[in-house]
Amino acid sequence: MITTNICDSTKARYIKYTKGNFSILEFEREMSVRPEEAEMAYFASQMDVRKRQLVVKISPDHEVVAQKGTMQLMLGDIMAKTDVSDAGDLLKKVVGSKVTGEKAIKPRYTGEGMLVLEPTFRYIILEDLKDWDGEIVVEDGMFLACDGAVDIRVSARTNLSSAVLGGEGLFNTTLIGQGVVALESPMPRDELFEVNLVDDVAKIDGNMAIAWTRGLDFTVERTTPTLFGSMVSGEGLVNTYRGTGKILVAPVQNNRGIASPSNKK
Repeated sequence: MITTNICDSTKARYIKYTKGNFSILEFEREMSVRPEEAEMAYFASQMDVRKRQLVVKISPDHEVVAQKGTMQLMLGDIMAKTDVSDAGDLLKKVVGSKVTGEKAIKPRYTGEGMLVLEPTFRYIILEDLKDWDGEIVVEDGMFLACDGAVDIRVSARTNLSSAVLGGEGLFNTTLIGQGVVALESPMPRDELFEVNLVDDVAKIDGNMAIAWTRGLDFTVERTTPTLFGSMVSGEGLVNTYRGTGKILVAPVQNNRGIASPSNKK
């Protein structure tokens, strides 16, 4: 028998959010620092720069697939096995890893107990695939873990304009099925714009969409009907999503394009 205080709230950490069998353990403040590091650690925590870990309950009817190399603790009767069925499947996964930047082999954890992944300073987002019509496309490198029933695939662009001009890559990781997926995001969920489309269109200036429903039609188009008009307007090409589904959009690609308050005219 194993008992642990991992999920108990302390002066340093607490469970911030739970969805399904997945929980996000967040360290409210960094306490194990040297005196000369204390000031930086304090202000980092004030800006929500904190360590976070994914904690997952494993049971006989709930397997979990995680990114390779992220396991920190396995508590209980848990076994890790590869998600490769045969040589052909291995080749497909290796090729997919080359085009998406994801690890080729992702361990599948089975049994009964608790799985704790290594800490990260990125933000962990939990999404239920039922809220994405069962299919979500994510930016390269965002996958962290998912329920064992979720199918992890590599999707190619279906049209030339999105593949060449979209800035989202020729291939993306696609998660299909039922269950919860855990994503590592460069920004918190609260900071992301959520756009819901019902037979409508969204146009985004730049590759700032970090996740979207697979069923959306993605193309790259001019902002005006004519090339000359696009040149004059200064907007040029935009990433266009059509149909019914959801998009998570980062507010900016980076902060360099935003003037600081002191520099505003």
